[in-house]
Amino acid sequence: MNEFIDMFSGSDPTNVATSVQLILLLTVLSLAPGILILMTSFTRIIIVLSFVRTSLATQQMPPNQVLIGLAMFLTFFIMAPTFNEVYDEALEPLFAEEITLDEAYDRASMPLKEFMAKHTRQKDLALFLNYTEAERPESLEDVPLTTLVPAFAISELKTAFQMGFMIFIPFLIIDMAVASILMSMGMMMLPPVMISLPFKILLFVLVDGWYLITHSLLQGF
Repeated sequence: MNEFIDMFSGSDPTNVATSVQLILLLTVLSLAPGILILMTSFTRIIIVLSFVRTSLATQQMPPNQVLIGLAMFLTFFIMAPTFNEVYDEALEPLFAEEITLDEAYDRASMPLKEFMAKHTRQKDLALFLNYTEAERPESLEDVPLTTLVPAFAISELKTAFQMGFMIFIPFLIIDMAVASILMSMGMMMLPPVMISLPFKILLFVLVDGWYLITHSLLQGF
């Protein structure tokens, strides 16, 4: 314990540098959830799955824990090649003390940049580049993460909402058909959602909805 305290209180430059690296490491670990959400496929997946539940009007079925767990495992499945490249190119040489921490950061950021740039609209990226009044980058390496991450995030939001809109259409048609039938029968006091819910669940099961949603998400990446 005393050695740990001395590491921060000592005047040795080596101890000071180690302390700074430890603080930076703890900071990165605290930001890990944000990194997972904004720099991977997690955002699109969880929004689309939430749209599915909302369009079915099944309230809390599936529960939030199930949706988040499914979104996380799909994210790890989709991001596996990128994570493997980060480990092989950056983390493994760093652990073997073959490269410095700065070199490891540069190597680790490139696979993530390539993934995000592939799914980022040029219009969204240009928005943040123009705001910072930065020069037009000549290559992907010149694009800073502080610019690419928010551009990727809003691109993923737009894509997820587009997919959510397409998911809503068939269930909306069922709701409108049921509401029209109830109105024609004079049963205006009966909630249409109560009648349409079994039909929407039946349709979703017959078309194997979870398979189609998952297949669309995987094909999108």
